[in-house]
Amino acid sequence: MIEILFSVVSAVFPVGCIVLIGFIFGKNFSIDEPTLSKLSLYVLFPALLTDILYRTTISIAEAMEIFIAFGLIYILLCLISWIIAKRLGFSVAAQKSLVASTALSNSGNMGLSVTLFALGEPGLEKAVIYLISWNLIVMSTMPAILKGGRFWSSIIFTLKLPIIWGMILGLIFNLFNVQLPLRLDDGLHLLKEATIPVALLLMGIQISNSSFKPGTYEFGASLMRLLGGALVAYLVGKTMNLARLDLQVLVLQSSMPSALASFLMVNEFGGDATRTSKVVIVSTLLSFLTLPIILWAIGATS
Repeated sequence: MIEILFSVVSAVFPVGCIVLIGFIFGKNFSIDEPTLSKLSLYVLFPALLTDILYRTTISIAEAMEIFIAFGLIYILLCLISWIIAKRLGFSVAAQKSLVASTALSNSGNMGLSVTLFALGEPGLEKAVIYLISWNLIVMSTMPAILKGGRFWSSIIFTLKLPIIWGMILGLIFNLFNVQLPLRLDDGLHLLKEATIPVALLLMGIQISNSSFKPGTYEFGASLMRLLGGALVAYLVGKTMNLARLDLQVLVLQSSMPSALASFLMVNEFGGDATRTSKVVIVSTLLSFLTLPIILWAIGATS
């Protein structure tokens, strides 16, 4: 358990430091946030997705069960959070923010680290499948959900996003085993490596422009992400009769705090960016309390 808690701290501390740097920078300098946000979503994130899909060695057959399970979890969390937000009379912006922060878990840098320590290499392999499923499903749907509009206009809007074409390009490169010339794959990987730091700096800058006083909304949204995500994942996994390791990974990855991407998407496509950034931070801090409980519940502490 000590090793697992250490892995949580190790995953979160560098993230917190980069957000703090962005916060300090935002307090001392003015910056064009919309341009930085567009750089992240229209250049860096497409590069990240292309690089991940280009390099993966996971076959479609071995990924299918977790892909379907994640898709069901994602749909259920979107619906549940939207219904709750409507019933509580939230503004449209707050509804979008709650949907994004609830449905999108930090299954990347934090999820992979915790899964490796808790479930070892076999668990990590399954967690990578979850992460790829997350990228394929979330990045192709959440921008349209936040943007709103009619069905066909949402489809057209989604197809115009570089994120979609980045995924398609990565899949094509992978399926046809394309070898990029002149070390272009190294350049792609460099862009991918810049994605998370730039996004974290942007979140720190966003927080610096508002007072960080989390209230009922932030704590409630955080618990929906941390505990609600785990519960929905468990029910979906049990319904699908997944193998023990698959179920453990599904629940653990779905119990991670709100993803940084939820803030970026809300900031760019619609919603309350300030509230979303606070939920990302509060849910990350609360995860130090909830993750040990989840790890005990799924039998990953022995």
